[in-house]
Amino acid sequence: MTAGKASAEAGVDEDVSGDADELYGRLRAYEGRPAATAGTGKDLVNETMIRHWCEAMGDTNPAYTGPDAIAPPTMLQAWTMGGLSGHTDRSGPYDELFALLDGAGYAAVVATDCEQEYLRPLRPGDRVTFDAVIESVSARKTTKLGTGYFITTRMDVRASGEPAGTHRFRILKYRPAKAGGKPKGPAGVARPDPVVNRDNAGFWEGVAAGRLLIQRCGVCAALRFPWLPGCNTCGSPEWDTVEASGEGTVFSYVVMHHPPFPAFSESGEGGPYAVALIELAEGVRMVSNVVGVPYDEVRVGMPVRLEFLRTGPEARLPVFRSSAGGEG
Repeated sequence: MTAGKASAEAGVDEDVSGDADELYGRLRAYEGRPAATAGTGKDLVNETMIRHWCEAMGDTNPAYTGPDAIAPPTMLQAWTMGGLSGHTDRSGPYDELFALLDGAGYAAVVATDCEQEYLRPLRPGDRVTFDAVIESVSARKTTKLGTGYFITTRMDVRASGEPAGTHRFRILKYRPAKAGGKPKGPAGVARPDPVVNRDNAGFWEGVAAGRLLIQRCGVCAALRFPWLPGCNTCGSPEWDTVEASGEGTVFSYVVMHHPPFPAFSESGEGGPYAVALIELAEGVRMVSNVVGVPYDEVRVGMPVRLEFLRTGPEARLPVFRSSAGGEG
């Protein structure tokens, strides 16, 4: 089974000339070299992490609980991640590749998409090990973010010594485009555009029309968010949509202090701002900003209602404004 692949490189133009040819040749020399060797997951596959994942995703599939539980397949990468303490198994070639790009001015980075292939279920008690390779480096591309190179890393994952899956992760290392024509947000600071791919395009079409659409399974009628190619509950690929009422509550939240990001702070000065997990009246949850209330006054359980923030002539984002006590 292979997860849906986002069309991350759609709309980009190949741009190879002059010095870029020489740099591209040096970058391609890293293809096939190891990004990590004999890596080991920091924790055994365990019920606690599976439960936290399912609660965060709103996934109630019974296969992930009980004495015969398995881990959700999409957790494949989770067991290999370094966490805040970082990676200890990353290879020298991987760091050299990044240093080469940084030195050439392609210092910004953004994740674009991933592909996963599942070969064997992961079960509590499994020890996850992995090897990773720098699979490919694209020719230089010009994107809306800027000019750079797409780097694909392939990770081969094993569970207790048996092949469990493959994870391909693609990033763009780029030189940011010069500011100028990009629309500004309310604070006068450019806000990044959302990443639109074939799995979520319908959602963003709804946002553009002032509608917040939730996927509904065409077989079991379960609602799901964020948008996915298949149902978490029954696995059916059939679906339609329902429009959210716009009412909800703050299920949880964090206050972002660093790094400063003026585009997300209402003052435009890069101060703290709240990022909340909103539980919609329909029962699904989504991550968004809470606006119209100071970041330090956001509370769990706070009632909110949907509105659309215009960030450019054709750009809108769903955000939520506090409706407690008749505010707004």
